[in-house]
Amino acid sequence: MIIQAHRLTKTFSGPDQQELAALGPLDLQIRAGEFVCLVGPSGCGKSTLLRIIAGLEAVSSGELTLAEPPAGERPFNSMVFQGDSTFPWLTVYGNVEYGLRMRGVGLRQRDEIVGHMLRTVGLTRFADAYPYQLSGGMRQRVALARALANDPAVLLMDEPFGALDAQNRTLLQNELLQIWEQAGPQRKTILFVTHAIDEAIVLGDRVLVMSAAPGRIKEEIAVPFLRPREVYALKRNPAFGELEFHIWQALREDVDAARAGER
Repeated sequence: MIIQAHRLTKTFSGPDQQELAALGPLDLQIRAGEFVCLVGPSGCGKSTLLRIIAGLEAVSSGELTLAEPPAGERPFNSMVFQGDSTFPWLTVYGNVEYGLRMRGVGLRQRDEIVGHMLRTVGLTRFADAYPYQLSGGMRQRVALARALANDPAVLLMDEPFGALDAQNRTLLQNELLQIWEQAGPQRKTILFVTHAIDEAIVLGDRVLVMSAAPGRIKEEIAVPFLRPREVYALKRNPAFGELEFHIWQALREDVDAARAGER
């Protein structure tokens, strides 16, 4: 397993110094090369779990084991966020190159890697453009290329397409599928957070359904559809709708509970 969590919990300090339980106890196992999607109600700790795996938050209790690659070869993870995370003062080329430059990768190798990644996401002719000159979907492609350029063992994606319109969302889902599926045995491990059940089914090998906070894995669902996949072709399959309804039924009680807690 590349990621394992055993009875992991996370608490935060709330009003009057009260502890607020965000996660757990949670158990999680992810195999190398898997594409796993997390769905759950708002506030269930999906993003917190990604931040813990990324090393941006500390575990409150329990165990988290990461099968890190040998030192110096590549980073364990890269993260793609929902919001625009491109650096506005850098060109598209400079954004994709940034992590490589910070790691001290040589100029010729950087140029080869950046060129390959820009071709992969279809942005070669925009290499000298700045983020303000790009659409939201194109900026997310820049963020994806920047994350992949570092060749991480694990790609953590926190609702990366959530702010996009339906057409761009579908286009980027297809692009991500193609990039990941065409990598074959070298494909990345991806942990992908989404609120959209259909997106989780289209992309994932497994869908992990989380409970309302404190978030736990309440159900694990294997996605039965063969790869390679194409978004709209897959959605035509009657079995797609049946699986979507099953996941919604697993979520519904916790979504209602989370909404009730916000009132």
